[in-house]
Amino acid sequence: MRRKRVYQITLVVFLCAAVIIGCGGIRYSQLDPAAKDFKPKRLAVLPLEVGPYEEARETIDMIIAGILAERKWFEDIVAGESMKVMLKSNEEFRRTAVDYTTKLKMVNFSDPALSHRLGEIARVDAILLGSVDYWLYSKEGNKKIAKVGLSLRLVEAKTGKIMWKGSHHIDESYSLFAPKLESVATSLAKKMLDEMPH
Repeated sequence: MRRKRVYQITLVVFLCAAVIIGCGGIRYSQLDPAAKDFKPKRLAVLPLEVGPYEEARETIDMIIAGILAERKWFEDIVAGESMKVMLKSNEEFRRTAVDYTTKLKMVNFSDPALSHRLGEIARVDAILLGSVDYWLYSKEGNKKIAKVGLSLRLVEAKTGKIMWKGSHHIDESYSLFAPKLESVATSLAKKMLDEMPH
């Protein structure tokens, strides 16, 4: 009986420690070993795939561009409005970006020839891309939540190597006044970008 009690206490302590440790980072983060030496100076942020969450389309790109500009990690960033202009005005860049993201999504292959060409046209060392996994208000039991989820990948343009990928979501509960999804997304993007090599 005493042995069973010791086992139960040990299990509870282990679970509490796991929860506390798990709260520090994001749900999934994978860093390539070569990323420790990867210090890109110029970054292109491709528009995020939004799936069924069309209302997130312009907002999430501007949030990520704003956070990266604030942090001043890169000498130059092609994101937000400047990325929209490039996609509209440069047919080759648009076609290459579509081909690259389609291949990555369909067969999980980061094509080095396509990423290299994207890097050449945009004059960048790295490409950040991803998707919006959640962008909604919902109810779980009696709890109302605002939920935003993102998946991001940082690719070395020259080689097509995925240097970092991560995904995470935030569920913010509320009772009367729903938080703006843009605010939840900003908190989430900051937390995720903290994990990204630069």
